[in-house]
Amino acid sequence: MDFRNSRYIPYYIAGALIIIASVVIAIIVPGLQIEEEIPSQTRPPETTSVLRIEDGVPVYPDIPASTFAQDNFIMKNGRAEYIDKNVKTYTGIDVSSFQRNIDWNKVKADGIEFAIIRVGFRGYGSKGDIHKDDNAKKNIEGALKAGLKVGVYFFSQAITVEEAIEEAEFVIDFIKDYKITFPVVFDWENEPGKNMRTDNLPDNILTDCAVAYCERVKQAGYIPAVYFNLNYGYMRYNLSSIKDYTFWFAQYKEESPEFYYNYSIWQYSYTGKVDGIDSDVDLNISFTDFTIG
Repeated sequence: MDFRNSRYIPYYIAGALIIIASVVIAIIVPGLQIEEEIPSQTRPPETTSVLRIEDGVPVYPDIPASTFAQDNFIMKNGRAEYIDKNVKTYTGIDVSSFQRNIDWNKVKADGIEFAIIRVGFRGYGSKGDIHKDDNAKKNIEGALKAGLKVGVYFFSQAITVEEAIEEAEFVIDFIKDYKITFPVVFDWENEPGKNMRTDNLPDNILTDCAVAYCERVKQAGYIPAVYFNLNYGYMRYNLSSIKDYTFWFAQYKEESPEFYYNYSIWQYSYTGKVDGIDSDVDLNISFTDFTIG
């Protein structure tokens, strides 16, 4: 085309405007449809998405890296310690009815400073009923009476935001009469091959469930947290969407944790030995005391 011929200019302008309008519609209209499909209360906070993967680690520019020096971690008598005069740590356990009857005074005397206690779980089956942990009340009261700091967790099998909120409401109602100062944790897990209701749940829905649970916990005045291992932290959760909640990281090794981003609690063993508990127990080290009030 020869744009030097002035009599064609109005047609060129009209054609250009049509093309621009088409591009704008193509970009804006799908966005409007997405806004309509996702209710505002379930949409995660506006965040920076992962940019790329480097050495197997997703890059999130809005999440601080861990400042822990790996050489400062040591194992002493089966317990993890972090050697740094500027870092205060706390030794803890997490328990459920699987640990049966616990002598909490002996637990305290054996150097345990906090306990994260399961208060309930959702069933694996399609119905997905919520169940109370049979020892939750006894464990919370025993740990508090012995002088431990206490947090709680719910073993989630949520497959919708509504179910995650239901789980949070269950936990909040259960702990309302107790002094819970450690986090109230969303613990979602899946085991392939066991025909769990969570099989094939999309990662974005899992993240939405974590956000919904944690937001409800925060509204109730507690500290929300998300529990995950290396695979879930790197490959399943959108960490930008849950970065404002406490990270409880699980990795069972005797050297040092490998998670790149900042975390507050490390679960480092599921075969721990603690006086007052007859079975193996999960061991944790916390880098925060989480005191409320």
